Amino acid sequence: MTILPTPTRSQRLKAATATIHDTLDQRIMALDPFSSPERYVRFLRAQQAFHAALAPLYAAPRLRALIPDLARRDRSAAIAADLADLRLSPPPVADVDPIEPFDMSTSLGWLYVAEGSSLGAAFLLKAAQRIGLTTDHGARHLAGHPEGRAAHWRRFTARIDAAEMTAQEEDRMIAAARDAFARFRALADAAFA
Repeated sequence: MTILPTPTRSQRLKAATATIHDTLDQRIMALDPFSSPERYVRFLRAQQAFHAALAPLYAAPRLRALIPDLARRDRSAAIAADLADLRLSPPPVADVDPIEPFDMSTSLGWLYVAEGSSLGAAFLLKAAQRIGLTTDHGARHLAGHPEGRAAHWRRFTARIDAAEMTAQEEDRMIAAARDAFARFRALADAAFA
């Protein structure tokens, strides 16, 4: 009889959020954000609002102690540069309250969604290239990490797996990740309304 290894915390988090993640991916593609620069700028505005809300997490000393390269992972500046490149007025998106650095597990749930989006951005970058955007113009925030997307992601998930956490804290992390996926969907829907 083969005994399967126990899933890691990040694997459990992925499994617990798979449905809401897949639903969000389908919704984003249905909005067709890569059909034109005018639609893409709406997607960028949703990204900008989402990452602006997460800014306190990227700056939190407790989180930086756990994830030493956290500050460099923040894509807010790249998103702002992408918007400037396009020189299109983004549609207004309702201001969102910033995410306060809650307890560690809740913060990690929100960061999991933000960091996971950079892993999946390889597909989005190809779509952006079809409308003339590149990692040097308009699609900087979709660029992969120099060491590779997968290695960058594995380093992040290793920190989640290594964090000391009770079962209740892990449940809070999962709930926070679901909240983050829902927040991005609401921002995207508002940007494309």
